Amino acid sequence: MSSDPSRSVSKFDDEDYPAFTMGRAAEMVGVAQPFLRSLEEAGLIVPERSSGGHRRYSRRQLRKAERARRLVDQGTPVSAACRIISLEDQLAEYTDENPSDGQEKGSSA
Repeated sequence: MSSDPSRSVSKFDDEDYPAFTMGRAAEMVGVAQPFLRSLEEAGLIVPERSSGGHRRYSRRQLRKAERARRLVDQGTPVSAACRIISLEDQLAEYTDENPSDGQEKGSSA
């Protein structure tokens, strides 16, 4: 075996590494497989595909799927849940990229 052990460890730490099959992902999130497919159709999560064409999900995608499941469990339609999560992600990206925007606006008053 000539695989680099440090590379294997980094896969365990990689939030975006597509490690989980659809069946395992559905089990972990607590949903049926069609629910995961509906999230893919809505564009919320786009799983990688194995060489055989099977979906593979990352931990980051499973967290989004779990958030969508919680919203749907509260009565939110799947499409609305996906939109909410997408907007939350956009807001998080914006605030990460511009952490001092709010402070600068407040200090210039």
